[in-house]
Amino acid sequence: MTSKLDFNKGNGLIPAIIQDDKSGEILMLGYMNEEALQKTKEEGWVYFWSRSRNKLWQKGEESGNKFKVKKIFQDCDNDTLLIRVALIGQNACHTGNKTCFFEKIN
Repeated sequence: MTSKLDFNKGNGLIPAIIQDDKSGEILMLGYMNEEALQKTKEEGWVYFWSRSRNKLWQKGEESGNKFKVKKIFQDCDNDTLLIRVALIGQNACHTGNKTCFFEKIN
């Protein structure tokens, strides 16, 4: 059953956790508006809303490191997504690391 996602809580945006479908590794966190989610579902490639550039963008449009959608889940509060993907390319992070979560906090 798919419930209506609540984009209002985040002023039109919801967080989308991106997880490698095979390894289970968390690759990144991005934000989606309704248009980004719709394009993601239609095309099978992950789109986000860039808060800094104020525009829609496809992950990998510049780097070539794209996310192919395998499964999409929503949380129990209908305000967060978990998107399981196949990473097409070498890394998810713009720094060149496989995941955006590479800096450990002590």
